[in-house]
Amino acid sequence: MRDLRDVWVYLSANPLLHLTLTLIAYRIGLAIYQRGGLNPMLNPVMIAVILLVSVLTMTGTSYQTYFEGAQFVHFLLGPATVALAVPLYRQLDAVKRSAAAVLASIAAGAATASITAVGVAYALGASRDTLVSLAPKSVTAPVAMGISEQLGGLPSLTAVLVMMTGILGAMLGPVIMNLMGIKNWAARGLAMGTTSHGIGTARAMQVNATAGAFAGLAMGINALATALLLPLVWRLVFGK
Repeated sequence: MRDLRDVWVYLSANPLLHLTLTLIAYRIGLAIYQRGGLNPMLNPVMIAVILLVSVLTMTGTSYQTYFEGAQFVHFLLGPATVALAVPLYRQLDAVKRSAAAVLASIAAGAATASITAVGVAYALGASRDTLVSLAPKSVTAPVAMGISEQLGGLPSLTAVLVMMTGILGAMLGPVIMNLMGIKNWAARGLAMGTTSHGIGTARAMQVNATAGAFAGLAMGINALATALLLPLVWRLVFGK
């Protein structure tokens, strides 16, 4: 056991170890997801998070140490987000035909996501810091963390809430929409992108190209609108 610990200490000093662990964890999650018939309850991101947290906890590895390697994957979030423009461009005619409905649905979804989350937390006696951190939970992580910091919240807490929202949305969203009889791929994509940002958009793209395009559009518009309007509305309602 001592020899194994010595080997781990040696390997953990190399940032590439944690990059490799991240890729392996996701590959395991993806394999389980595919073997499960693409069951949304077997979300590969959720499985990867559980595996990584378990390994880091058992080895006593800090997040800062882990991120030295994982930052290479984090860097790719930018190009991946920009790449969402490709499927959106392919569905541009469909987007133009339903522009008014798209904007209205995204606005309604974004407002509902923030108001319900903050309202429930407020009713349960959450602190102001928690309320601020919770408000942008349905926006992609970099934007949500910036909004939270601007309003005096806790960006780290916001990041966790954003991740939980995305995973739960990707897992439960398709199930709920099936129960409600929502079959239109554009509507399903808008719902996933508005409420579950990048993780929901990735799930929509795996299922249908139209759903993926509309999810990417919803994620982008929701992030932009929330970044511009949420700080103004928050200060108007709650003050500084």
